[in-house]
Amino acid sequence: MESSNVLHVVMFPWLAMGHLIPFFRLSKLLAGKGHKISFISTPRNLQRLPKIPQELASQIELVSIPLPEVDNLPKQGETSTDIPHEKDQFLKIAFDLLRSPIASFLENTRPKPDWIIHDYASHWLPEIAAQNGVSAAFFSLFTAAALSFLGRPSALLSGEDGRSTAEDFTVVPKWIPFPSNCAYRLHEVRKNIEDASGNESGASDFVRFAASIDRSDLVIFRTSVEFEPEWFNLVRELYQKPVVSLGVLPPSLDDDDELETDEKWQKIQNWLDKQTASKVVYVALGTEATISQKEVQDLAIGLEQSELPFFWVLRKPPGSKKDVTDMLPEGFRERINANGQGVVYTEWVPQVKILSHPAIGGYLTHCGWNSVIEALGFGRVLILFPVMNDQGLNARLLEGKKVGVEIPRAAEDGLFTSTAVAETLRYAVVSEEGEPMRANARQMTSLFGNGKRNQDYIDTFVRCLEERKISNFLASTSTS
Repeated sequence: MESSNVLHVVMFPWLAMGHLIPFFRLSKLLAGKGHKISFISTPRNLQRLPKIPQELASQIELVSIPLPEVDNLPKQGETSTDIPHEKDQFLKIAFDLLRSPIASFLENTRPKPDWIIHDYASHWLPEIAAQNGVSAAFFSLFTAAALSFLGRPSALLSGEDGRSTAEDFTVVPKWIPFPSNCAYRLHEVRKNIEDASGNESGASDFVRFAASIDRSDLVIFRTSVEFEPEWFNLVRELYQKPVVSLGVLPPSLDDDDELETDEKWQKIQNWLDKQTASKVVYVALGTEATISQKEVQDLAIGLEQSELPFFWVLRKPPGSKKDVTDMLPEGFRERINANGQGVVYTEWVPQVKILSHPAIGGYLTHCGWNSVIEALGFGRVLILFPVMNDQGLNARLLEGKKVGVEIPRAAEDGLFTSTAVAETLRYAVVSEEGEPMRANARQMTSLFGNGKRNQDYIDTFVRCLEERKISNFLASTSTS
């Protein structure tokens, strides 16, 4: 191994756009500091990435490895956004079959990698990395609060966790030593526990997380320590290994330009420009979340009843061939078009640019961490409507931090009313009582939108990687 501080870092994200893009953003930041990056994914996913900036082209290599074919997985299903959520386990089966080609890459590529930065699903990767003398870093795209809720990785792997029923996950775990309401609702955990069981792929999501964390040399979080200091300190205690923060990797307005032309934004901007400042509700529930027709209709009626202007991105669920607008209440689109109250948009949108527009007063969100980061970067108050995975835990965290308010739902079945939607929207966006919460959200720009603060996080992280390389180099020379 050369003693130079130039690193060769391999990036290996899970097969979801919400994972690929942050990994790619980190790749560009590392490449901008002179380090060599090998970014591994499947052919279709690499084509979906933004273009590599010309000045970084010599530093970033895209490594294409075909996704193995498995039964019950569509041939074009290379990300979680390509397939229905119920087929997610089959995507993990295919993903696990990448173990052998990844091992071959680590063994044969030159210069020899110093680090491989990986995601939660590749629980088998730290072992392969160690066999090839490559340090492994687990990159968490989840909050420290959400992963604290999982607990000590060794307890999950040994079966000593003690939680086996849905009800067990609706209470704050005993290892959380400070006041908190960070727990699932019953309707959330029933779905999440079923989805995390891993019966088809052979490894539950809990095991994937635990092994990825427990067997890696370093754990890195996409979060702001100042936003959740108590949770960050707790994961350090639970993991008993180096844990560092990357900051939130805030997106820039240019990121949207890399993915789409300006023509679409101009039409959206023209509508937003006509609206009153800080009054528009932006509504988007992500690319993977699936909600029922009744939920769509109750949200629609609630938006209409709020009398607030809104821009709703309503996307077709993965694998569905049904026109998503057929799920809306009869006459809804005609009414909002006639009175100019809102827009229902069914295609990809430049979300960062929308959230940056001064007309936006609040964001009705599924509580995905990527979207939360984007919203708080512009100080937008959050209306919380968690749908899947870690989103319920994120909702509790965000409400506890007083930057958002959750739409009330029945704990057992998740039912809610259009009246509750309307009242929550008005409280969050325009009520006098909601002003302290809006002020808290505006203050978040100093954490989530501060470029210098987040660059300091990156600099600290890079020093950790470089120091590990130097340590390995000195160890190898002392034994040779």
